[in-house]
Amino acid sequence: MIVRRLAEVKTVDWGNGVSRRFLVQDDGLGYSVTDTVVRAGTKSFLEYTRHLESCYCISGSGEVVDTAGNSHRIEPGTLYALNEHDAHWLVADPDEDLRLVCVFSPALQGDERHSLDAAGSSHY
Repeated sequence: MIVRRLAEVKTVDWGNGVSRRFLVQDDGLGYSVTDTVVRAGTKSFLEYTRHLESCYCISGSGEVVDTAGNSHRIEPGTLYALNEHDAHWLVADPDEDLRLVCVFSPALQGDERHSLDAAGSSHY
C-alpha cells in the first residue's frame, strides 16, 4: 500500500504553475497522479505525445481550448480527458489559481517540465 501526503511529495515547477507528483513511474502502478496548480492568468499550449491525461478540477476556474478553437469551461467538478494526445491551450482565469488532480498513463518519471517559450506546443 502506498500512502502519501502533500507535504511529502516531489513538487515540480512545470512552467506556469507547480505539479505535486503523488504517484510516478517508480511506484510501479503504470499511471501517475498529480495535484497540479495552474497560476492565475496564465495560458499554456500543451501536448502530451507519450501520455494520455485526465484532469479533474477541484478549485479555481478556466478553460481548455483545442486547436480548432473549441473552448470548454473548467470549474470545480469538471473533468476533461486528452484521449487522443490532443494539443490544447490550458487557460487559468485571472482571479485565482486553477487546481487540478491529473492522471497520466503511462506514468510520468516525475521530473518532467514544460518548455513554454518554445515554438509550438510544449510536450513530454
